[in-house]
Amino acid sequence: MLIQDQLPGDSISDEQLNFLKGIGVDYLTLNPVPFAASGDGDKRLTTFEEMRDYLLERRDMAEKHGLRLYNIALTAIDDISLARPERDLRIEQWSDALRAMAAAGVPTVGYNFKPIGNFRTTSAVGRGGALYSTFDYDEWERTVTPADYPDKQIDEDGMWENIQYFLERIVPVAEEYDIRMALHPDDPPLPEPMGGAARIVSTLDQYRRIFDLVPSHANAMLFCQGCVTEMGVDVCQAIRDLGSMNKIVYVHFRNVRGTPRNFEEVFIDEGDVDMFEAMKTYRDVGFEGPFMFDHIPALPDDEAGRGGRGFVTGYMRAMLQAVYR
Repeated sequence: MLIQDQLPGDSISDEQLNFLKGIGVDYLTLNPVPFAASGDGDKRLTTFEEMRDYLLERRDMAEKHGLRLYNIALTAIDDISLARPERDLRIEQWSDALRAMAAAGVPTVGYNFKPIGNFRTTSAVGRGGALYSTFDYDEWERTVTPADYPDKQIDEDGMWENIQYFLERIVPVAEEYDIRMALHPDDPPLPEPMGGAARIVSTLDQYRRIFDLVPSHANAMLFCQGCVTEMGVDVCQAIRDLGSMNKIVYVHFRNVRGTPRNFEEVFIDEGDVDMFEAMKTYRDVGFEGPFMFDHIPALPDDEAGRGGRGFVTGYMRAMLQAVYR
């Protein structure tokens, strides 16, 4: 079974890749990548050739260290999710990005569909003085209003229209080039407007509706176990349901503690989810990875985050060996 980790596409080095290989990582994600499909077209790579060469260079770097470049992260940026005038241009750039991925042998893309990013509040202090990524709805409601995002207001009907428009045009390209698209949940996954923008990737029923909009093996899910837990559902049952549909492309194998409106992203061994039971459920539905950690608590005096990465990777590796044997 395979473990995946991520590095920023513009700053990977032989030293970083050597570290990842040493702690037991198999696959590499590039996040972010400087593609116009995912940001400002004036400052980012815009052509198929530029994106292909960018990925080929980093693929070759990864392979020198025994790693496979397996995934990149893109976003359906505001031009797409808010149906701005350059929407069709951005979708064409997305198409070129998928073509570039295929040319470099990169089979999956993780993405999200939301005009406003993740929301977090004051970090809780946890084990060993580590800082936990935290969300407290009451604190958030006191500090964030739609007036903070005046150019990102959109209702639910508009979001559904825009994701359908996007998927109808991009999924056939993904099918042609054998790329699987892994849609990440909203974070936090609350199915209500936040900052004035509706959120339509916050429940499993919403995922099922998205899959039904454009039925395809390419139209699938990044199963962020933390976000699914925050939805307030039975995580193992969700694994069984989505796994039986073959909709899990890869997993963010992380743990949380709390409720959908008040949670902390804690160390992998101390949250509300029985991680061993979850891993056995992935095995039982035939999922073979990759597994990836995310949102690791920030240890004191560990600015590079290597202590946390090493701990989580070792935990996952031991669990994989215990379950998938």
